[in-house]
Amino acid sequence: MKIFDYVKDFGHEQLVYFYDKDTGLKALTCIHSTVLGPSLGGTRFWNYATEEEAVFDVLRLARGMTYKSACAGLNLGGGKSVIIGDAKILRQDMVKREAFFRAFGRFVEGLAGRYITAEDSNTSPQDMDYINMETDYVVGLEHKSGNPSPFTALGVFRSIQACCEFEYGSKSTKGRTVMVQGAGGAVGSVLCKLLHEDGAKLVISGLDETKLKPIVENYNATVVGKDDVYSQKCDIFAPCAFGGGINDKTIKQLKCKIVAPAANNVLLDIPRDGKLLHEKGIVYAPDYVANSGGVINVFEELNPAGYNREKSVRQIDLIFDRTLEILKTSKETNTPSSAVADKMAENRIEAVKNVHRTYLRKRDGKW
Repeated sequence: MKIFDYVKDFGHEQLVYFYDKDTGLKALTCIHSTVLGPSLGGTRFWNYATEEEAVFDVLRLARGMTYKSACAGLNLGGGKSVIIGDAKILRQDMVKREAFFRAFGRFVEGLAGRYITAEDSNTSPQDMDYINMETDYVVGLEHKSGNPSPFTALGVFRSIQACCEFEYGSKSTKGRTVMVQGAGGAVGSVLCKLLHEDGAKLVISGLDETKLKPIVENYNATVVGKDDVYSQKCDIFAPCAFGGGINDKTIKQLKCKIVAPAANNVLLDIPRDGKLLHEKGIVYAPDYVANSGGVINVFEELNPAGYNREKSVRQIDLIFDRTLEILKTSKETNTPSSAVADKMAENRIEAVKNVHRTYLRKRDGKW
């Protein structure tokens, strides 16, 4: 992978490697854009097979965060961090875990406000509190908004409702079969609850069967194996696992009318796979629009007036309108919805970039 060619083609600003010998921390932070404001994105803790895989992941995730915040109307750029390692091993030693995340917090502080971190896969509000001991550039704190996952799930649910309104003429999911991939995760489990309360029939899949059991018992869900997810006959497919799952091979297997993802970068190749979904007649809610509830919520922590949960929920409810607008434009222009969303984000960034090309922290530390 030629990193400089990649960042040139996709407009990344900065890629930083962090290493702490005492704790064993190996991390990367990528800042894609600070045109709209400081870059914000969670810290993912994952046992990557190779360092190149980690680099590719953080570059794609950071760019996705730029588009996510731009479409959501937030004054934020896009960034992301990945930590390379086995989170389960570290979780067994709380003393080491504190030192580990405090070391990461010092590295974040060194970026001088160009990047703000938050929770992501295998990191928690407690981890953010450790980071907060060393830097103020962190959100999703337990004493403020807490874990953003329930808000991400709410946004995905609103996008599903918008897709149903567009496809079926009613936003209700009552009687609709929804395939939730990654149902045992923090976002997937809450999404299942919301769908069940709305009357949907649930088919679920996940890596940890113990986390699927309460969903089966409480929401009368049916479990399918990971190899049967994409070919499962359903009305709505909600991928809540990792990115790249929707691609030229899996799209051929899909037997659904709607795809509404919680997963970031769910399309392996956005132009190609977005076009394939469009040509197949599948209604697609662009991932960074559908799953923007989490970043909308943590953005409220940066409000000088203080965090306001009700305001966050009102803003997340607008994901319904945003998704519906994209789908209508897609139909009117015969353009893949992924391309419509990309253009929406790029137009906002283009309009603002001449106002302030790069983000600089004010001397008093306020945004």
